[in-house]
Amino acid sequence: MSSIKKLTTPLLMAATILAGMLSPMQSAVNGKLGEFLQDGNASAVISFGSGLILMFVVILSRSSTRKQFLSIPTLIKNRTIPLWNWFAGLCGAMVVFSEGASASALGVATFQTALICALLISGLLCDRFGVGVDEKKYFSPARILGAVFAAIATVLVVSPQWHTPSFLALAVLPFLAGLLAGWQPAGNLKVSEATGSMLVSITWNFIVGFTVLTVALIIRIWAGHVSFFLPHDWYMYLGGPLGLLSIALMALLVRGLGLLMLGVASTAGQLLGSLIIDIPLGNHIYFVTLLGTVFALIGAIITTLPERKKTLINCSEGK
Repeated sequence: MSSIKKLTTPLLMAATILAGMLSPMQSAVNGKLGEFLQDGNASAVISFGSGLILMFVVILSRSSTRKQFLSIPTLIKNRTIPLWNWFAGLCGAMVVFSEGASASALGVATFQTALICALLISGLLCDRFGVGVDEKKYFSPARILGAVFAAIATVLVVSPQWHTPSFLALAVLPFLAGLLAGWQPAGNLKVSEATGSMLVSITWNFIVGFTVLTVALIIRIWAGHVSFFLPHDWYMYLGGPLGLLSIALMALLVRGLGLLMLGVASTAGQLLGSLIIDIPLGNHIYFVTLLGTVFALIGAIITTLPERKKTLINCSEGK
């Protein structure tokens, strides 16, 4: 049995790395869409809209998920869970907006590294203050070192363009999005527990993000600040489905790997995929971008070491 597990774990890790590559693919698609539309807000509306349509098809096709979805107004009214959990989709909206507004200009590798580093820092802070976790996880040397590596990685990937204020301003977008998105899973988990379905939770996530982004776009169109039109190229509508596919695959793979190994492997996939995608897109890859990518991966690995050790001890004790 143990030999089978040893055999399957590398295969699951490889599958997770490949699944992690979907995130930079989504960033590339949304970045091209934002470049085509010349508006990150409009790009995010299309991306969220395509994902939302797909999720509606999924949940409305089953009576159980339809019933769970229709229970949401009652759950909100009864304050079944803290109200802020229902607005976790705003974090996803910020990520998708930043993709449309900055991914093409920054390059996928720079965008993903800034996003991942902020996610890592945000995750550490959420753990420390008990946001979305049952038990607070206080700062340790490994966790602090991981955050330092993340900060260094962010500085490295933007350092070639220090002299370009517009580049630095764009780089702030994925970093801020990552800081917000760090606590998004906590809200989604609570909604999932309240409704009894992760599919319903994901759908609600898309509804919140799509609604806010669409209202903002309508106001801007009404004010004459932007004109909205749909792209003709079919691949520009794949941002939402790619995000959903990534979420679904991670949900399946976590059962075989656990959160720690999943997180490290998916981070590796995101960073590797970013570099691979930047080449055909013609984005220039600096050496410090490669170095920053390595630092980001090392930081992700370091932060898992204390928990990995604890997990191994519990397994050896039969817990």
